[in-house]
Parts: sequence; structure tokens; C-alpha cells
Amino acid sequence: MSAYRDKDPRIDGIQSKIRVVPNFPKPGIRFQDITTLLLDPKAFKDTVDLFVERYKGKNISVVAGIEARGFIFGPPIALEIGAKFVPLRKPKKLPERVGAEVVECACVIELPDLKGRECLNGKPLYVLVESH
Repeated sequence: MSAYRDKDPRIDGIQSKIRVVPNFPKPGIRFQDITTLLLDPKAFKDTVDLFVERYKGKNISVVAGIEARGFIFGPPIALEIGAKFVPLRKPKKLPERVGAEVVECACVIELPDLKGRECLNGKPLYVLVESH
């Protein structure tokens, strides 16, 4: 499921703030730079708000954010929906293992070429904007 398919008017503003850097970090890659999104308070807030609107009131107890972008968006979303935040890192980068039931995965921007969706074992994925 994707927010861009539902076409919330905020989506275009968010997408316009994601800078595409061609041929970075190597030729043929179109790097999706969210720094420009984070520098725009309205676009950053709209991004967080869209996730909050989706998940508020759904009895979610923990929001897990995968490094590094998940560390940016996860905490404000968790605070707004009244949930804990758990940072997820590569194995052996944190002292404890975390166990939880994953009900849905979500991301600001999906990068289909990286095939991350294939690693979700069929879990639903909510995407705000398409990579461009």
C-alpha cells in the first residue's frame, strides 16, 4: 500500500523535497537524498504526520527504526502515537536482541532496485513516495 497512490496533497510536497543525485555513490545509481526533506520543517512534519495518521489509535506499542533513516523518523512517530522506540542495527551493534511481532513495514521512499521488499517475508509495506 502506498500513500502516493491515495494522493494525499502533502505527498507531492514531500517528494519534491527529496533530492536525486545521479551517479552517486557510483555510476548508474540515483541516490535519493532526504537531507533536503529534513531541512524543510513543513515537509519533515508532513512526513511524520502521514505516518502518525496511519498508525495512531492502532494499539502499537513499539516503533522500530532501521538505521539510519529509521532513527530520524521513528522517534517522532513513536512519541506521537504513544509508543516506545527501538533502534534496529546490524547484528552485534547493540547489546541486546529485541523481539517483537512485525505487523507492517513502512518507509518514506522505497528503492525498488535494492529489492528490500523481498526481505519482508510477505509483511505489508506502506510507502509514502516513489523513488524518481
